[in-house]
Amino acid sequence: MRLLLNVIWLVLAGFWMAVAYVVAGIVCCVLIVTIPFGIASFRIANYALWPFGRRLVDRRDAGVASLIGNVVWIVFAGWWLAIGHVVTGVVLCLTIVGIPLGLANFKLIPVSLVPLGREIVAAP
Repeated sequence: MRLLLNVIWLVLAGFWMAVAYVVAGIVCCVLIVTIPFGIASFRIANYALWPFGRRLVDRRDAGVASLIGNVVWIVFAGWWLAIGHVVTGVVLCLTIVGIPLGLANFKLIPVSLVPLGREIVAAP
């Protein structure tokens, strides 16, 4: 079932959201100071391509630097990516087949706003 959901997700929403994260990551890597944001953006792009069967967990060793970085991220890229997830999620929820995909899109909103201090792990 995960494979089927991931394939449908990739076609309907995952590819476009991953492209948005890659663009944000490239912009962040061009500006030398924001390379950690770019790395986080590439990591989330990977998760946005194939989300079913994986989950996000908070890293316990994340400190004040992650908090400050998340505030900067929200201001420059987080809002736009979160709006993309909201719009895509609402559109997907208009069909019965798209409801699980829309809900998955809504689950990606928190990580699109605060990506630092989180880790992607395999779901049990």
